[in-house]
Amino acid sequence: MQVQYPHCCGLDVHKATVVACLLHVDSQGQRSKDIRTFGTTTDELLALGDWLRAGNATHVAMEATGSYWKPVYNLLEGQLTVWVVNAAHIKAVPGHKTDVHDAEWIADLLQHGLLKPSFIPDRFQRELRDLTRTRTNVVDERSAVVNRVQQVLEDANLKVAGVATDIMGVSGRAMLAAIVAGTTDSATLADLAKGKLRNKREQLERALSGRVGAHHRLLLSMHLAHIDFLDEHVAQLNAEIAERLKPFDDELSRLDAIPGVGRATAEVLLAEIGPDMTRFPTAGHLASWAGMCPGNYESAGKRKRGKTRKGSKFLRRALTEAARAAARKRGCYPAAQYRRLVVRRGPGKAAVAVGHTLLITAYYLLLRHDTYRDLDPSLLDERLRTRTRQRALTQLQALGYEVTLTEHPAAA
Repeated sequence: MQVQYPHCCGLDVHKATVVACLLHVDSQGQRSKDIRTFGTTTDELLALGDWLRAGNATHVAMEATGSYWKPVYNLLEGQLTVWVVNAAHIKAVPGHKTDVHDAEWIADLLQHGLLKPSFIPDRFQRELRDLTRTRTNVVDERSAVVNRVQQVLEDANLKVAGVATDIMGVSGRAMLAAIVAGTTDSATLADLAKGKLRNKREQLERALSGRVGAHHRLLLSMHLAHIDFLDEHVAQLNAEIAERLKPFDDELSRLDAIPGVGRATAEVLLAEIGPDMTRFPTAGHLASWAGMCPGNYESAGKRKRGKTRKGSKFLRRALTEAARAAARKRGCYPAAQYRRLVVRRGPGKAAVAVGHTLLITAYYLLLRHDTYRDLDPSLLDERLRTRTRQRALTQLQALGYEVTLTEHPAAA
């Protein structure tokens, strides 16, 4: 095979060590290799970079192994062309696996141009991803703590959740604070309701007639303090993300106009896919990279159902949540698409399909610097009507009938 990179290196990255195989091919076609093992501390990785530059290496490839590749990439970025490769694309023959063999195999594939680099964004986008993903994890942790509060209330036979929609709202927090302070009278607790919840004071009084012990108050106070602590973290992350995205207010406004996409979802989209869409040749490439479209599965000339590939779970989650939010909005195209698909495919696949539509929409808005214009939802109904009519006409013609269609005017 033709040599694409005469001076390249393959790295087998682990938690404590990095095995490097440096390959050289001279003008006569003679091949040589040099194998060394480095640590993963900063000084060892700097020594790795010096060694690679001294060996005139131009390209470096390594597997995307957890988060261990990140320190290596961060220190080598800008000095060499560094490729992070999908581990599934470079599987070697089983039964011959060692760290040295893995490094040699990666270097050999790289040298002959048999590897394809994964998309690694610039440092700004990587840091923004860390912030948005951490915010998502903190919000999930807060939801878990709220569930623990609900479990404590159920253990004390306080059925507040059956009356109040949100036990962490203004009324719910006031009641919980009073319970922690030692208030036991259900009428006093029910009188703390605010707004529309005051119309349910009789139901609240019955729901708040429980048996609260000292350990219940201790657990509630701990959980409420934990929730307040997490709320502060979310506020700090929101402020930092908003500060970093100030130069991209126009892009955020374009994404925010898409049905189901709010400010937080727009921030996640920009963090995951970036504002520059020219790195993706087509919208289909972006959808495939994100794992929001089915893969190809053809065997014996028959095309079967293909599963969606694994993409960014944070991007997929944001898109499916936006799709479910858009499905609840009346008079928009994504909602009509969801209603059409949910009957045949179920809510999960329908949400993924609508999420795919939202992602394609975001791609063109960012690529063309355009504003969102919603399609007419009746287009899907007209398309279904046309298909149904053509299917019936074809069936009748197959039975030997000559059919002439006459359309009657719609009833007033």
